[in-house]
Amino acid sequence: MTPVLRHVAFRARIWQRRALIVALRVARLVRTGVRRFLPGLRYLGRALQQRWRRSLQFRTVLTTLMLAVTSFALVGAYLSNQIANNLFQERLTQAESETRYNVKQVQDTFDGAQVTDQSSVITLVSDTLSAVEGRGSVIQRRYVFEAMPNQTKPRNRWVESRASDQLTVSVIPADLRKAVQDSGKDQYWASTVIPVGTEDRPGIAVGNKVTFNGTVYELYLIYDLNTAQQTLNEIQSVLWAGGAVLVLLIGAVAWYVTRNVVSPVSHAAMVSEKLAAGQLQERMVVRGEDEVARLGASFNHMAASLQEQITQLATLSQMQQRFVSDVSHELRTPLTTVRMAAEVLYDARDDFDPINKRSAELLYNQVERFQSLLSDLLEISRFDAGVAMLDAEPEDLLQVIAHVIEGAAPVAAEYGSEIIFAAPEGAMIVEMDARRIDRILRNLILNAVEHGEGKPVTVTVAANETAVGVAVRDHGIGMDQAQAARVFDRFWRADPARARTTGGSGLGLSIAMEDTKLHHGWLQAWGRKGDGANFRLTLPLRQDVVIAESPVQLEPKDVTFPGAPGSIPAEQDYKNMLVLQTGTARPAPARAPEETP
Repeated sequence: MTPVLRHVAFRARIWQRRALIVALRVARLVRTGVRRFLPGLRYLGRALQQRWRRSLQFRTVLTTLMLAVTSFALVGAYLSNQIANNLFQERLTQAESETRYNVKQVQDTFDGAQVTDQSSVITLVSDTLSAVEGRGSVIQRRYVFEAMPNQTKPRNRWVESRASDQLTVSVIPADLRKAVQDSGKDQYWASTVIPVGTEDRPGIAVGNKVTFNGTVYELYLIYDLNTAQQTLNEIQSVLWAGGAVLVLLIGAVAWYVTRNVVSPVSHAAMVSEKLAAGQLQERMVVRGEDEVARLGASFNHMAASLQEQITQLATLSQMQQRFVSDVSHELRTPLTTVRMAAEVLYDARDDFDPINKRSAELLYNQVERFQSLLSDLLEISRFDAGVAMLDAEPEDLLQVIAHVIEGAAPVAAEYGSEIIFAAPEGAMIVEMDARRIDRILRNLILNAVEHGEGKPVTVTVAANETAVGVAVRDHGIGMDQAQAARVFDRFWRADPARARTTGGSGLGLSIAMEDTKLHHGWLQAWGRKGDGANFRLTLPLRQDVVIAESPVQLEPKDVTFPGAPGSIPAEQDYKNMLVLQTGTARPAPARAPEETP
């Protein structure tokens, strides 16, 4: 290899490496730009999507603009096409008419010519074609003069071809030339492109045959359509500019109209939210006498009616609460006297005859029940008045449960039920009000014993990182949907005709629910007819902790469905099973059936 070639190869390798480095740098810049701008584009897309979902005005205006742009694009394209066709047809008609006239003049000139020498023939042809060239009324006209091929050349044929403006026969479409060559006296035309200087212009080529001194020639007159194209461009510019302005005007009109309609609706939505939040004095601003004004007036009238009714109901509720509280408080003194007298009679019942003895026992038991009912009414009145306070301290929950089970043991023995206590070893410290938790558990356990039909009652305790759960499970009559839907209602019993030997007031579970709410816990119930019920109490370990999940399962593991083990229960198997979840915190995840109240 010569030194020159080696030098060239060396320089080529250097430039190749430089090009590779530049390409890598450009690719890195593009990748960096995409990484920087892509989050912004995503944020913009999410913002527009959110705006589209939440704003009726934005959605209406944008839809109107899109429809307007689409309509104007279609109409503009149609109008532009029609105008272009009309301009072309007008120019074509004029070109055909002028071509016939000029070709006739050329043929007449050739027929009347008396020339025999070469110079005279060339001069005559040039002068005749120059007369044809030039401007007509509108269209710039050029020519191409070409002898037809495959002719026997006569001796006096001194002109083969002529063209104006340095044109050649190549600007004539091949189809047009073939049509002219195969025709007789007919005239044909075709669209073509005319090179003028450094630009190409649209044109029309019109072809005919002429004869001179026994030689047949093709004569093409070419008409420049640049003026018509400029006119069409100006018309299109006006159409698109007018369409853009009209779209903006339509968008502005749509924004103004929707603003006048949507603003009162948005204001009504805002006022509705404030009314729902308890600001009953909020009203809409009413202007004018149109439909929106009537809507605002009707809305204000509805809000005033609701405020009046809610105020009346609140006043009535306060009067009822005050009445219950006052009556309960006032009854305590005479009830104490009656209880003392009943105790005296009860203690001396052995000295009475059988009828009076039974009356003394009934009086004593009913006074005890009356006093329990009175205590529960006073407690409910405190909850209704919002004066119930939580005295939470760290306590051992297992000791509280053991104390409740010990107190319920005589009742369980009377019913023939066994209370099974399942709990982990050691202490379980919970920040709670021991008195209220004791009351909750006592209600749950006594209810389970009463409705357990002599079967065992299981109390299960478990804990996790945030909460502790207590499940009280019985295997008695259970609950159906209608019963479970009202299990925490006041003064409600599952079976009104059933005797209440435990002396309940019908407020136990209602008070238990209110105590649970004070602890920010959950009180949930599961039941199925014939399989018993399961009540689950979930408490946070500390009052500043939010319960995430209950450590105790709500649906008992010992419940089996009809069919093979592990099979999916049929829809009819769910009809008598129900999970009822109530409480102020969000419910714990549990395997609940489809029909849940």
